[in-house]
Amino acid sequence: MHKKTTLANGLRVITQTMPDTQAVSIIFLIGVGSRYERDGEAGISHFIEHLLFKGTDKRPSAREISEAIEGVGGILNAGTDRELTIYWVKVARTHFEKALDVLTDMLTGSRLDAREIDRERQVIVEEINMSYDDPSHRVGLLVDEILWTGHPLGRDIAGTKQSVGAINQQDMRRFIAGHYLPGNTVISIAGSIEHGEATTAVAKACRGWTGRQKPPGYRAFRQRKTFPRVAIENREIEQVHLFLALPGLSLRHPGRFALGLLNVILGEGMSSRLFSEIRDKLGLAYSIYSFTEHFRDCGSLAVYAGVEPSNLRVAVKAILEQLSGLRETIAPAELTKAKELSKGRLLLRMEDSRSVAGWIGAQEALSGRVYSVEEVLAIIDAISAAELKELAGELMVASRLRLALVGPVAATEPLEELLSFVK
Repeated sequence: MHKKTTLANGLRVITQTMPDTQAVSIIFLIGVGSRYERDGEAGISHFIEHLLFKGTDKRPSAREISEAIEGVGGILNAGTDRELTIYWVKVARTHFEKALDVLTDMLTGSRLDAREIDRERQVIVEEINMSYDDPSHRVGLLVDEILWTGHPLGRDIAGTKQSVGAINQQDMRRFIAGHYLPGNTVISIAGSIEHGEATTAVAKACRGWTGRQKPPGYRAFRQRKTFPRVAIENREIEQVHLFLALPGLSLRHPGRFALGLLNVILGEGMSSRLFSEIRDKLGLAYSIYSFTEHFRDCGSLAVYAGVEPSNLRVAVKAILEQLSGLRETIAPAELTKAKELSKGRLLLRMEDSRSVAGWIGAQEALSGRVYSVEEVLAIIDAISAAELKELAGELMVASRLRLALVGPVAATEPLEELLSFVK
């Protein structure tokens, strides 16, 4: 079971002891991401994440930071999402204190050197270029634009070349001062260490970290009455890359576990409905899958596929038939398989200290409610086929469908007429 302590400065420390491993993973989860950014500073969370690896007063260069961890066989990395920015390290238990010192130093002592900012700016521009050149990634950005129209959730997490080009050292210092606060941070630790020892070490390492305890909030998402349903980017490539998507459920919605099972039945794994029908039976796609996303106040269910241009319409219709079919029949054997897959994947994740730290830390940071593995397994076991069909009926509404395409498709192609469900 996890344990939690809130320090005097508001920093939350959450741990789970794993006595059968030699590793310890530490994750700093900062409660900020791209949805907290103004349009003119889009990408600043991601930019800062890059810069914190470039040097501190204690470790002036990127190499010194990386060598401090890699020199003892550890792994150091970070990531920016829409609602969280995370910095993590995984090391052998004997190097726990050093790893904690490196992460704390990065978050509280970064130099934000102006020359490094300019160098890393070009790196991020190339990262943006790379993502736009990849049609499977680009179509994901397009579907976000029409799912979350006019909202920061609909922007690329990395921002644009224009916004990244305008961000300077002063902007970064202001953003860090407003968001990188102990009261806006969770430190999650999992591995061969006890809660008391971990908490004492964190309190010592972070004793000088202070700041106002209430960071700026985020803009709530409100669905517009009118919104684009189809987005097309014409490219002369071999495939059409497509996303069919629907608004889903928020992180706090009790039905999100049932939606997870629907997603497993629909498109997770080689025995899912989409894989069996679209790939195995019809031969329309090599890659096809579905996934869910859950944010604080909204969410989505999306299906990706890459298809031959001449098969676009038949593929979209076939995918819609599978989505619609979730409202009709879910066989007992299919439900059992989906439950066992979901439970098995969760249990396998819990063998790794970084996965465990991410599991407890993200729940604490985003909702303040940490479900144990046993609680989630019990919730999954209790879900019935009737619940799934009812939820599918609520979500699978034709007027909520969005379609995004990248490939040799004319921007004027009348595809909105396809966005309806078979009765």
